[in-house]
Amino acid sequence: MLAREGDFIQHKSNVIFDVKGLIHPENKVIAFPRYIPNPDGSRCSNGQSYGKVYSLADRFTFLQEHLPHLLLFDNVFGEIMCEVPVNEIIQHFQPIEKIAHLRTEKPNNNILDKKALQLATDLQQIANIPWNTIGISGSILAGLTTSTSDIDLLIYGTDNCHKTYTALQYMLKTGHPRLKAYTTEELYSLYEFRSKDTHMSFENFQQVEKQKAFQGMYQGTDYFIRFVKDWPELTEQYGDIHYNNAGYAKITATISNATEALFTPCTYQIEDVNTIKGPKLTPLKEISSFRGRFCEQAKNGEAITAQGKAELVVNKKNGDKYYRLILGHKPDDYMILEQLNVTSLTPGHNNADNTLR
Repeated sequence: MLAREGDFIQHKSNVIFDVKGLIHPENKVIAFPRYIPNPDGSRCSNGQSYGKVYSLADRFTFLQEHLPHLLLFDNVFGEIMCEVPVNEIIQHFQPIEKIAHLRTEKPNNNILDKKALQLATDLQQIANIPWNTIGISGSILAGLTTSTSDIDLLIYGTDNCHKTYTALQYMLKTGHPRLKAYTTEELYSLYEFRSKDTHMSFENFQQVEKQKAFQGMYQGTDYFIRFVKDWPELTEQYGDIHYNNAGYAKITATISNATEALFTPCTYQIEDVNTIKGPKLTPLKEISSFRGRFCEQAKNGEAITAQGKAELVVNKKNGDKYYRLILGHKPDDYMILEQLNVTSLTPGHNNADNTLR
């Protein structure tokens, strides 16, 4: 099964999982539960009611209680992962197929589907990219929308991703009638939602988030666009590179190459590294994350402060070894621009986990 970031899979238990990354063990898919059967749930599909699980901690708790056999220590990634056997998957939800279905069916009654298709159409036309490089994920893909659901689009392929991001910047700059950037108030609402899972001050949050064109409002509905490499661009296979836990660290550094910052997973090459807390690892070459919230977090030449899990990266093909910082495992993980660097938390801050985005 070719499953990748943004896809959903339905387990034989009827739990719907969201797929993470593009690299998976043989005959398994790395994914996390997202929609769980619940007779009191507010979402419904084919006569089945569902509830949504937001936090990473709650997802692991659910797995430990109901599907513990899916939790395995993965020697390649060096940690416990949720790995769903392909023979236990009863449905594979694919974002490109969902867009094709919406284009064929012409959703006249479902307002959210209609908005999502219109946003995809705007991007396809302005960016001039093929329809088969656009997908839709989230609750629309699963058919489990509510009145508060947002629009989650995906763009596949490096060239298409850059064209689309340029188109988004152009639409925002020229005042496109349907698409707009977040206001300060809307950014604060987003901050309250995300800060439960990524601790930072609103000043730091606003500084990096206000410059991101892949999120905002479309016809009054939140949108978020994820950029993913296409299959022919994937050079790493499962097992080629091993990742070993090397502790937890806080560093300052300068971004030397942010070419891969747009994609999920995202990567930043760094230099002038100074370790503030944790093990002093050499060479510490990059910062990575599987979470879309860390995309476009910093640009070339910008000084940053980051905190996250340190890993030893071992290339089994050529023997190359180096260290990286990976963000998104804990609420304490973050990356902020050094010129502001306001790290105090907002009063009344809730330390609970939240969504995987």
